[in-house]
Amino acid sequence: MQSASRLHKALKKGGATFGAWQMLPGANISKTLASTGVDWICVDTEHGNIDDAQMHEAVTAVASFGISPVVRICANEAWMVKRALDSGAHGIIVPLLYTPDDARRLVSSAKFPPLGNRGFGSPFAPNTFITSTSPDGPHKPVALMDYLQQANDSLVTIVQIETAEALANVDAIAAIDGIDVLLIGPFDLGNNIGRPILTPELHPELKEAIAKIHAAAGQHGKGTGIYCTGVEQAKMYQENGFHMISICNDVGALSGFFGNALQILKPTNGGVGGGVRY
Repeated sequence: MQSASRLHKALKKGGATFGAWQMLPGANISKTLASTGVDWICVDTEHGNIDDAQMHEAVTAVASFGISPVVRICANEAWMVKRALDSGAHGIIVPLLYTPDDARRLVSSAKFPPLGNRGFGSPFAPNTFITSTSPDGPHKPVALMDYLQQANDSLVTIVQIETAEALANVDAIAAIDGIDVLLIGPFDLGNNIGRPILTPELHPELKEAIAKIHAAAGQHGKGTGIYCTGVEQAKMYQENGFHMISICNDVGALSGFFGNALQILKPTNGGVGGGVRY
């Protein structure tokens, strides 16, 4: 399973991985994003317009291109973890953690016994881990019982550090076995520490908070991720040693392209330009 997960393999090697953020439903959108060659795609069921059935379809579509599907669930709820992983997600992103106990509860939900209490039985989960016996195939999914035995080591558990409480507890959260990546949500983090992102330049306290999270992850051998809104910002975090970097979301890419085009073609139009940049 580990060799069939592009994200897991890349994180083990170190260096940066790059991803897209899917907020719009539709398998064709998933395939279009996957065809670009990103390492992973976040299927966003928290703020995106994607329901449970659409999540299953997106995960399968992404994986069919050899790209790792990662699902962001709405909250740290065991049933949401189960649905995401049972769809075949190679990893989960979990928002709004506060304490180390929240992180421990998440790990318990994401792991099969004896490491956790995740229930076993989805016939769909193994289908996104495609193996082959030669470069030309035959390609086939991992066997169901192999999935059971290998999932605990192969699935990537990603926690968002975006609350003031999580920032205060970041060292303890990073130390917990079973947490693989600390992903920074800069907009919510800025809001929660009283330094919202209102201009392209981040407030120094928000920069310090991001650096603190990155340092805590490194100290405990965990990866660091961050949500970005453009290539310049993504490049900066790559150079700073981050491991899991989003480039843009699908909504931002669409509105940004057309907004920029209209600013050139109709400069008095008052278009949105390139969308959010910071």
